[in-house]
Amino acid sequence: MKKFLFIFLGLILSACGSEELNIEGKWVEPVPNMPELKQGFDLGQGGKATSIGMATLQYETWKEEDGRLILTGKSIGNHQTIDFTEEYEIASVDENKLVLKNGDYVREFVKCTDCE
Repeated sequence: MKKFLFIFLGLILSACGSEELNIEGKWVEPVPNMPELKQGFDLGQGGKATSIGMATLQYETWKEEDGRLILTGKSIGNHQTIDFTEEYEIASVDENKLVLKNGDYVREFVKCTDCE
């Protein structure tokens, strides 16, 4: 019986440790003060990122590293372009919801299947 218990516990622990986050896809949140509009990003294969609903904030790349989402891109406005990097803790993710945190700042995204 002890042998069975150790094998069972080993299988459970190995399954828990092998779970990978899958955050690829199109993720959107309501635009502040305009909840009828959506904004967000498309996390594509190979680390390519694009913006959704944001003309002046253009995401270009993304990576997941140690439970963190790192986005890079360009902020365009007032006749200048500025490179930026955003970094968030991935607080939770499932097939429909992505929650990102940066200190006390929390952003909740939903998976978008009909985004352009």
